[in-house]
Amino acid sequence: MKQRLSSDNQSPSDLLTDLKDLVAEAEKLLESSVGDRANDAVESLRTRYDAAQERLSEAYGKAKRCVADGAKRTDENIRENPYQAIAVAVGVGLLAGVLLTRRCSK
Repeated sequence: MKQRLSSDNQSPSDLLTDLKDLVAEAEKLLESSVGDRANDAVESLRTRYDAAQERLSEAYGKAKRCVADGAKRTDENIRENPYQAIAVAVGVGLLAGVLLTRRCSK
């Protein structure tokens, strides 16, 4: 099993896969006998869990920053061009209304 300690270029699905692997190893550990090998395995699992938790925290922080930056840019664009923003909103609403009306009338 691979141990990934770097958080660079990891998608959420990679992180979920790592966590699923971690749970599978924990289940195997519970099924096996307790001894020195189990202590080593528990320590390995703790290390991997901490690394996975850190990667998830970093991914959450990065996503939060991206959303905040996008919201800030959107707000700035709307404030700089209010009439264009209203026109775009009306256009999108009209298009959605036409499409929904056509779909519901069938």
